[in-house]
Amino acid sequence: MTPKTFAFLFVSGACFLSAQDPVKVSPDFKIEIENQWVRVLRSTFAPHAAHAMHQHPNTVTVFLTDTDMKVTNKDGSMQEVRHKAGDVAYMDSALHSELNLSDKPAEVVLVELKPEHIKSPKITLDPVKLDPEHHTVPFENDRVRVLRTVLEPHIKSPVHEHPSYVVVYLTDLHTTMKLADGRMVDNPRKPGDIAWRDAYSHQTENIGDHTAVEIQVELK
Repeated sequence: MTPKTFAFLFVSGACFLSAQDPVKVSPDFKIEIENQWVRVLRSTFAPHAAHAMHQHPNTVTVFLTDTDMKVTNKDGSMQEVRHKAGDVAYMDSALHSELNLSDKPAEVVLVELKPEHIKSPKITLDPVKLDPEHHTVPFENDRVRVLRTVLEPHIKSPVHEHPSYVVVYLTDLHTTMKLADGRMVDNPRKPGDIAWRDAYSHQTENIGDHTAVEIQVELK
């Protein structure tokens, strides 16, 4: 990396972490993952809690609980936004405040997309084409493809590939992953767990006794 390139990335990062950074605005936003592609936040809302005005870049949101929010935009306009646990939504860069209208706590995962990033490698063994019954696409644009993967007990997926991606586990899950070099990886997870995966090829088997559901946010 040249000094000029480094300086550009430093300035970009400084703009990204502005005074309206949600992590600085409220302790309810916690950084789970950060790398050259994304910053992943876990956001929690107590019943009727409010988050002051803050800004996100383009973001994929995964809802871990039912949510009922009042969102106030920078121009003063307001809207009520409701989602069910397991929903996924995409939001363009926005400045807003939020109020939890529910009597219950709410929790979401925010996959913030950094404006400067290295392109992910192309894949050929696409899980959506190889196993469309278990891999669906709730959302796709020029930056991300979001997969919902549902694995019945003891099912084994075909060998497939992913570009670099974030995975959010919606249920208890216990899988094994056979990697391209033959290594076996044990992968027990709890609801709400989050992980980063570099681009790779693998075969997954659900060795648990329950259907497992996860959201994969693939970076392009």
